[in-house]
Amino acid sequence: MKRVVCVWLPDWPVTVWRRATPTQTPTLTGALTQALTGADPARPTPPEPPLTEPPLALVERGARGLRLLALNPAARAAGLQAGQAHADATAMVPHLISLPAEPERDLAALRRLALWAERFSPLVGIEARPPGSESLMIDMTGGAHLFGGEAALLGELRQRLARADIPARVAMADTPAAAWALARYSGRDETLAPAGGGREALAPLPVEALRLEAAALILLRRFGLRWIGDLYDLPRAGLARRFRGEAGLRVVERLDRALGFLADPLTPERPAPLYRAWQAFAEPLIDMAGIDAQLAPLTETLAGQLDRAGLGARRLSLTGFRVDGRATRIEVALSAPAAAPAHLARLLRETGLERLDLGFGLDALMLSADRAEPVTQAQGRLQGEREAAQAGALAGLIDRLQARLGEAAVRRPGARESWLPERSEIWLRAGPQAPAFPAPAALRGRERPVLLLNPPEAVETIAEAPDGAPVRFVWRRAPRRVVRAQGPERLGAEWWRQDEARPARTRDYYRVEDDQGRRYWLFREGLYGREDAERAPGWWLHGVFA
Repeated sequence: MKRVVCVWLPDWPVTVWRRATPTQTPTLTGALTQALTGADPARPTPPEPPLTEPPLALVERGARGLRLLALNPAARAAGLQAGQAHADATAMVPHLISLPAEPERDLAALRRLALWAERFSPLVGIEARPPGSESLMIDMTGGAHLFGGEAALLGELRQRLARADIPARVAMADTPAAAWALARYSGRDETLAPAGGGREALAPLPVEALRLEAAALILLRRFGLRWIGDLYDLPRAGLARRFRGEAGLRVVERLDRALGFLADPLTPERPAPLYRAWQAFAEPLIDMAGIDAQLAPLTETLAGQLDRAGLGARRLSLTGFRVDGRATRIEVALSAPAAAPAHLARLLRETGLERLDLGFGLDALMLSADRAEPVTQAQGRLQGEREAAQAGALAGLIDRLQARLGEAAVRRPGARESWLPERSEIWLRAGPQAPAFPAPAALRGRERPVLLLNPPEAVETIAEAPDGAPVRFVWRRAPRRVVRAQGPERLGAEWWRQDEARPARTRDYYRVEDDQGRRYWLFREGLYGREDAERAPGWWLHGVFA
């Protein structure tokens, strides 16, 4: 049976602000003390018991002006509520400290926390909207026994977040909707609905736990339906007819999703890795030597999984889970599928284990193959052993270069279907396979220069109109006299790539040689009197032969 954990993070923006600026709270408290007592900061005062945290609210601009987005416990104790107008809040609490909210920072922090939660399951989703519902959804189907059972899992999850100063409420149920409702409205820090017991667990919760629109909630209260259990005995068709429009269907849909009658898929923040190796530690790892010592068992475990499936890794990621509720990772790209433990470990070292931010230590490591491909077994030949060994060595060299220099720094040229020479080549990801270019025999009579200028450079020419080869031309202020010419080779314009500012025109290419023996590749763009009459044809130098 499916089991889902919801981690509700009340007032998540305040938590993010507090963790990002931990040293500002005493300053705010001191400023508040001075404002309330009128004390002179330069005059010594007798010691007093420390004040509690002052009321704090993060404010965002809405359609009707400023409103409160998130509050700290002191602000809630003063009677303020999220969504309240800022003017009303300051009237109720004149000493309220108001700071601008940063939704993008809050969302980025929530995604980092989701990455940390992958220590429990590879399927972790987030909910960030509407404000106040920020939570993590963790699919723990078949995985709770790895942490001592469902109750122990919830306890460990909440305790780890509490040690990282992240207030949270956790709940486990059969559906994501039921887990969210229990975490948000049960009133307990840890709520465990037994497998198959979601109906009984949801019955005492208010109908607001179904996440209905305000209009639907008002109608439900008018009908005397205040608790989810009040909806169980009502016929579905009758319940839907009591509302206008789609509100009734929405009530039935939300209820059926919570009870598991309708599918309620969980969308993970990151695709689940195909294969992964996991190692937890009783004592946190605080140095790189400890991480390096764990590479051998992790790569051997992952390589065994890949080998049994007949696959090789094409992309690896090493994720470290820190004791402060954060995660750090490095990624490695491979040019060809590989499953050799020694090779995988060496690439991780070449990438740089020092790029992992250990913080106060790592209590778990995960090595995952985010992308894998089948390993093709080639038939060996007695005379081809050397070539096969060279191909394998080349793949290993490319992997090491990519690990040290970056994946984008190692490229190889490849052919692309285009009539224009400057667009007929493209830089591709490096690999042991040879680039696919036309055979020399296919280019006979259409040789291309060794040095291709991109973009082509304009030249001044003297040529016989309309289709004659140039007899003289000036390139980079140096005149050159042509003694031999071959052409033209006509390349039509790519009409499907027309540019309104500069329409494409036909090109006539010539291979010419000057009196010094230097060979050039020139082309005339445009045909006299036959295309783009408003713009005369022009001559360009596109390349130089060896």
